Amino acid sequence: MTRPNELTFAPLGGVGQIGMNLSIYGLAGKWLAIDLGVYFGDEEHLPGIDLVMPDVRFLEKEKKNLVGLVLTHAHEDHFGAIIDLWPKLKCPIYATQFSAALFEAKCASERNPPKIPVTVVPSGGRINLGPFDIEFIPVAHSIPESHAIALHTPFGTVLHTGDWKIDPTPIIGLPTDEKRLRELGDAGVLAIIGDSTNAVRDGRSPSETEVAATLTKLVKAAKGRVAVTTFASNVARLRAVAEAAQAAGREVVLVGRAMERVVQVARECGYLDGLPAFRNADYYGHFPPDKVVALCTGSQGEARAALARIASDDHPMVTLNKGDTVIFSSRTIPGNEKAVGTIINGLVTQGIEVITDRDALVHVSGHPRRDELRDMISWVRPQLLIPVHGEALHLHEHAKLARACGVPRTMIVKNGDLVRLAPGDAAVIDELPSGRMFKDGLILEDSKSRAVSERRRLSFAGCAFVALAVTMKGELVDDPAVDLIGIPEKNLKGEVMEDVVFDIVVNIVENLPKARKRDPDAMAESVRRAVRSSLADQWGKKTMCYVHILQVED
Repeated sequence: MTRPNELTFAPLGGVGQIGMNLSIYGLAGKWLAIDLGVYFGDEEHLPGIDLVMPDVRFLEKEKKNLVGLVLTHAHEDHFGAIIDLWPKLKCPIYATQFSAALFEAKCASERNPPKIPVTVVPSGGRINLGPFDIEFIPVAHSIPESHAIALHTPFGTVLHTGDWKIDPTPIIGLPTDEKRLRELGDAGVLAIIGDSTNAVRDGRSPSETEVAATLTKLVKAAKGRVAVTTFASNVARLRAVAEAAQAAGREVVLVGRAMERVVQVARECGYLDGLPAFRNADYYGHFPPDKVVALCTGSQGEARAALARIASDDHPMVTLNKGDTVIFSSRTIPGNEKAVGTIINGLVTQGIEVITDRDALVHVSGHPRRDELRDMISWVRPQLLIPVHGEALHLHEHAKLARACGVPRTMIVKNGDLVRLAPGDAAVIDELPSGRMFKDGLILEDSKSRAVSERRRLSFAGCAFVALAVTMKGELVDDPAVDLIGIPEKNLKGEVMEDVVFDIVVNIVENLPKARKRDPDAMAESVRRAVRSSLADQWGKKTMCYVHILQVED
């Protein structure tokens, strides 16, 4: 499948959606992977599924030619699938210090994780993997040490932007390296594979410094306790909250394991230098209400995270009361609106003041808006732009903007498309295996898993279980056992559903032709059809039905 005389690119995740990022590049018979992330399942469409990951069947077959996995940064949608999928690939991993340290801490928190070696690359560094000359170019984003990846090849340079924005005052880390990007543009860039997340939003994303000023103002003005929830990985935001607390004479208390893990790594890497140590949740109750700020996990409404438990008054150490303030220093990820709304409504009902990004500048995106995309294009001046990291609308708008900026060629691709970048005109030349894998508890499932589809059906229409003991001639030995799960107890007439189904089963069995009575499979199918039909008539839904028949000697 490798094409030795071509430079190719294929997204195996992260196109047509935001999340589950995995991109591969082919050159001289070898493959390079960039990022290996997750997408978070939702209970409505994927009940019981914790994480969704890219299908790596293609890379498994090509693993002898896979020279490495390079990480742009340490967000879950870019590195969250490594622990589960690396054992299938067993390739070297390359990341900068913070990403490597956060990954090590993530592994330490897992039960029996595989031993996965990571090679640390300096920020702005350059490495060679097989035929790939790889440069890490610093970019601003909502986590430390984010990098665009420049692939220098005999066919030209490809800029894989990763997640980025333009922020001249990022609080933590380096700003986007405009100088180096302009140098790449002057030398000539074959293609940009670019972040499209905010391609529908005009203007520029504000700076983290502006958010920090707002947080300081709000914390100083608060009368009672203050809780702030944000993405744990946004170390700049954690620092801004800590500085706001310091300015208001308050102590910071960490609430949530993800917060504790990231803070430990951030301190080790020097990103929280100059700040006093944060307290753990045990200390929360020892401080007067006007002397504490709780920094909480749960900004996306996660049921098991700290804020959800606080909102339902179920947290063992942290409580909030009327007059206290909760600041959502985050934006709700599409799909999480209902869960976040439930928490906000619960807090408001208790008389707690809730502040979101609708009320004040308490959050900024880590992704480029349209003016920033224009800047990147003007600096790099690519011959080709392929939008990634976005849904269909984001990809379309990014490509449209690129054309308006004079980019000679744009291409919108889908997951699995193998694109020849050079030589010659860029084109989709093949389709690679792609898809999704589900993390179902401890088990990794194919997206066609029967368990997942059946669970979805169960959540919609319940299930009927029928057990029959019959003689070899098909006569009932005892009353049928009927168990209805997730089905209303009574029908419109007020009749008990289990009784109705019981009568249907007895009637069907007693009136079957002798030949079908002696055939347990035929009897089971007749009962199954009758029960499903009866429940559909009385309930209006086609439920699942399982029939078990035990034949006993006469």
